[in-house]
Amino acid sequence: MHIVAIVGSLRQGSMNRQLAEAARRTVLDLDPACRFTFLDWAGVPLFNEDDERPAPDAVAHVREQVRDADGIWFFTPEYNHYFPGALKNLLDWLSRPVSATEGQVLDGKPCAVSGISAGGSGTACAQDHLVTLVSFLNMDVMNKPRLTIPFGFSKMVGGALELGDSEPYLHAQAEAFLSHIARRSQR
Repeated sequence: MHIVAIVGSLRQGSMNRQLAEAARRTVLDLDPACRFTFLDWAGVPLFNEDDERPAPDAVAHVREQVRDADGIWFFTPEYNHYFPGALKNLLDWLSRPVSATEGQVLDGKPCAVSGISAGGSGTACAQDHLVTLVSFLNMDVMNKPRLTIPFGFSKMVGGALELGDSEPYLHAQAEAFLSHIARRSQR
């Protein structure tokens, strides 16, 4: 099984990147044979139909990574009650057909959504907006459980995320997502 993490923040040391790293460790503890990789999408340009065909190299690369994944796990911050514009741009590229004979790479792909934020909503609003979009793109969304961690700075110790009382919720989501992907592959 191969899970690709898409972290909505481009900052390498972001809380959501660290949450994704914790998820990777949890998944590998649950299933050591699983591959858990991070989508490197920092070089994806702003979407422009003038540049769509042929796709820029960075876009072709992320499409290939997503196509090869068995599941996508989103880790999104919340900016002004929404997920980041950069993540929306990535999804705009991924939502376009690859060619005249190949559709978009997100179609039917199982996904999970998590997030940590400095605010009290713990990315709940951003996740709702993201789920609306990826549902429209026909992804197979695992709606329960979702992980929303509020007041993220209280979980940062010396710049490192320490989940503490949120760790069991991450573990439960990882278990559920592995099962969600396995059920999907048995269809």
